Amino acid sequence: MTDSQAPDAPPGSNPVAVAPAGVRTAADVVTPEVVARLTRGVVGSGRTANHTPSTGEKLADLPESTPEDVATAFDRARTAQEAWAAVPVRQRAAVLLRFHDLLLGRQSEVLDLIQLETGKARLHAHEEVQAVAVAARHYGRRAVAYLKPRRHTGVVPTLTKVTELRQPRGVIGQIAPWNYPFELSVGDALPAFVSGNAVVMKPDTETALTALWARDLLVEAGLPAEVFQVVLGEGPVVGPEVVARADYVSFTGSTRTGREVAAGAAARLVGVSLELGGKNAMLVLEDADVEKAAAGAVRACFSSAGQLCISIERLYVHESIADDFVRRFATRTRAMRLGSALAYGADMGSLVGERQLETVSRHVEEAVEKGATLVAGGVARPDIGPLFYEPTILDGVEPPMAVCAEETFGPVVSIYRFSDEDEAVALANGTPYGLNSSVWTTDARRGHRIAARLRTGTVNINEGYAPAYGSVQSPMGGMKESGLGRRHGSEGILKYTEAQTVAQQRLIPLAPAFGMDDEKYAAFMTRSLKAMKAIRLR
Repeated sequence: MTDSQAPDAPPGSNPVAVAPAGVRTAADVVTPEVVARLTRGVVGSGRTANHTPSTGEKLADLPESTPEDVATAFDRARTAQEAWAAVPVRQRAAVLLRFHDLLLGRQSEVLDLIQLETGKARLHAHEEVQAVAVAARHYGRRAVAYLKPRRHTGVVPTLTKVTELRQPRGVIGQIAPWNYPFELSVGDALPAFVSGNAVVMKPDTETALTALWARDLLVEAGLPAEVFQVVLGEGPVVGPEVVARADYVSFTGSTRTGREVAAGAAARLVGVSLELGGKNAMLVLEDADVEKAAAGAVRACFSSAGQLCISIERLYVHESIADDFVRRFATRTRAMRLGSALAYGADMGSLVGERQLETVSRHVEEAVEKGATLVAGGVARPDIGPLFYEPTILDGVEPPMAVCAEETFGPVVSIYRFSDEDEAVALANGTPYGLNSSVWTTDARRGHRIAARLRTGTVNINEGYAPAYGSVQSPMGGMKESGLGRRHGSEGILKYTEAQTVAQQRLIPLAPAFGMDDEKYAAFMTRSLKAMKAIRLR
């Protein structure tokens, strides 16, 4: 790709990445044959469609599910789940490992779909491929260990034998968002499948082809097709139906909708995991490498056009280096190449919908009207596509500007200055959200000390979000209003199971025996409990 400046672009605007010759188009990728293959098996008696944000054009006609269709999907999943749960864990895990290899070998197919359905740059789409491959490998290798029966010490050692089993919950209801349609759909479903569950997934309709491609590839890898059901339709219609029938609910989306999902699950006393909103902060300390921090801020703030739950929207910079940092950060931001081609080369793509563009525009315009300084960006780019908006930096943001506290979920970041470490921590924690944060310093011990004070589910030192999220052996999720539960690691798979304790009593009962009356039995048990403490029995 080469860069160009569109003739009708605003003066000083971000350059455009020009598509190479022969690059694929939507018509090349989303053919009638592909749509027919991917939608095979979707329960939907109505019709709907999705569109590409890069141009606004329709991509495909899709089945639309009614409440009755959702019920049918759950019936199919429940029937299939029993047989799937009987398959040994090692064989279920082998499906994930085959899926891993198929994905990496055919990644160009899903990269095209992700780009077409979200408008994001290809490198940002590849982040989803990386994340799903890592999750497939991890749970493919570790599921047996996570799910194996575990022996525990009984109430009376040697006489009480205790085993903890992990039973699948049944049918998982998953509601996946539009912003990361591959990673936040199948990436979350993989541990559910390997632990013996079926899944009924409701992806966002506008990004349904990506989720359906993932289903198709999993079936090719050996997953029984009926175990993975997909239902499509409007969120307020289909979403509650999924929550009303699931044995466990996995949801990623806004805090407002997350509360509704949690209430619906609580009414039925079923479990729920929620990854919700964030207003994530990045702290640049006075000893940070300013050039590396500025480069890292571009990645942290503008990946997927800022439409990432864990991206940075608040930048706290020590006052001694703030001017230097802002200058370097702004230079890099203004140089970012915008584009929509199905090829590598663009640094940022499009917003995904009119609602996102409206929120971004409103937050920036209101902040400027109330006294904030526009350092970079701040303009829409209809010369590239209907939903393009330049990466934007605001300085001098103060309450009650909406951008100060509300989640923008777009390519907008606000600069704030601080004078000492305690102030920076207090400012970073001063939000109802607690999803992700970032600390930049050349002193590793200091970075870890500050990280422990930040009330976020993940903290990254000298990077924005990728190290914590990509380390799938470790839990990832939010504190405060950013969610409940965790994905990844042991918590990311065990949440899809029910713990079952099986205790076998041997030789003598836990009751008076050998001629003891109640009083003698109580005295005997008292002596035994004291002895077990004395020998440091856990």
